[in-house]
Amino acid sequence: MTTPNNLPVSTSNYFDITTYQETATFLIDKLPSHLKTIKLGVVCGSGLGGLVECFDGETVSFDYKDIPHFPVSTVHGHAGKFVFGMIGNTPTVCMLGRMHLYEGHPPIRTAFPIRIMRQLGAQNLIVTNAAGGLNKDFKVGDFMIIRDHVSFAGMAGQNALIGHNIEQLGPRFPPVSDAYDFDLRVIAAQVGFDLGLESTLREGIYTFVAGPSFETRAEARFLRDALHGDCVGMSTVPEVVVAKHCGLKVLGLSLITNKVSVGYGRSALEHVRNKGGSSAMADDELNLASHEEVLETSKVRSIVFTDYVRKIIKSL
Repeated sequence: MTTPNNLPVSTSNYFDITTYQETATFLIDKLPSHLKTIKLGVVCGSGLGGLVECFDGETVSFDYKDIPHFPVSTVHGHAGKFVFGMIGNTPTVCMLGRMHLYEGHPPIRTAFPIRIMRQLGAQNLIVTNAAGGLNKDFKVGDFMIIRDHVSFAGMAGQNALIGHNIEQLGPRFPPVSDAYDFDLRVIAAQVGFDLGLESTLREGIYTFVAGPSFETRAEARFLRDALHGDCVGMSTVPEVVVAKHCGLKVLGLSLITNKVSVGYGRSALEHVRNKGGSSAMADDELNLASHEEVLETSKVRSIVFTDYVRKIIKSL
């Protein structure tokens, strides 16, 4: 494959409009008539595959590996399927498993499925994720409506729109200051209140890091205190940026699965000074994040979260 300037490029980090059209056509040809044009796309985060239970009636699913040009997720807890069906009167595609930078995918490849959703007719996108809580008032199990994001990876050059721009999909320089649609956020807030989730419902800023290592305590303090992040995760933002680029309205929802360690940990100097006595500083070194903890919290809260998302969709 070559660029419009006839420069050879790897097919892993460049796609032309034909690539997206071929993938969309493959799916359309295999879908029943009522699902050939969808209105909503949903991305399921780690351990949140239970959202597929939102569908009413029969579904049609495709393994990522069987879809032309489609990237494949390798993360435990991500099924790797595109599932089509009806949620109420809304034809929907649900993405069970997403791609991440830390798997080795270039940014544009992590967001490839979003452009396919748009090619299939999607107007709205709901992105969900499991995230670590930075805000001291957040509790494990809380739901956060994403108000804005900080793309730490994007500022370091990992933006999903880097490279040749496809004008048929969107502008070269898209604004993203309104990435998370206000009207959709109002709907999500109202549904949460109606379900009695007010005490566990938050709204805040999602900070995006590349991973796969979890944050150091110093990094976590920086994300919280300097960037005013309320939670942190390793996904979502490339999808949102590409969604805005191609004209989708976006709602983002985070499930807070763990509290991020932000204390200073033990002081070696104080340890010696106190001859092995307890350090005056808080010791949270044993509060280590793990993917297993993320999946466990997702499992515990998945029923409530699924019901919440389903009712949001019914209210669109």
